[in-house]
Amino acid sequence: MPQPDTRLRAEGMTIGALSEGTGVNTETIRYYERIGLLSAPPRSAGGHRLYDRPHRQRLVFIRRARELGFSLDEIRALLGLGSGHALTCGDVRALAQHHIAAIQEKVRDLKRLERTLSDLAVQCAGETVPDCPILDALNAPTWRTVKR
Repeated sequence: MPQPDTRLRAEGMTIGALSEGTGVNTETIRYYERIGLLSAPPRSAGGHRLYDRPHRQRLVFIRRARELGFSLDEIRALLGLGSGHALTCGDVRALAQHHIAAIQEKVRDLKRLERTLSDLAVQCAGETVPDCPILDALNAPTWRTVKR
């Protein structure tokens, strides 16, 4: 019976250990491998994935970028994948500024939605009558959001 490669086992960590050490779900780790954001690790004799320090560092980078709201395509660009060259700091800054503009647009949209829903909630007396201004607005043939 072949012996497992103890060097890899000693240096590698299982997907569960990687997940625990990075806060990234095991299914997400597998997904990142499938889409090429994370390289596939070597496997033990028993077929278990054995990740190393570079895998962990890259996964932490991806998790932090996701926490900042970067899309997978933006992360791919930040990692320099598919571009064929290393990004300059200016390239990264431009990507970050583009992302900031998208976040600001989302914040404006969310504030507009908040105003609209708040206006509808104020109109609702909260009684047990069948008439409800919020449901009426949702059922209306046309929709209007507050633009102030």
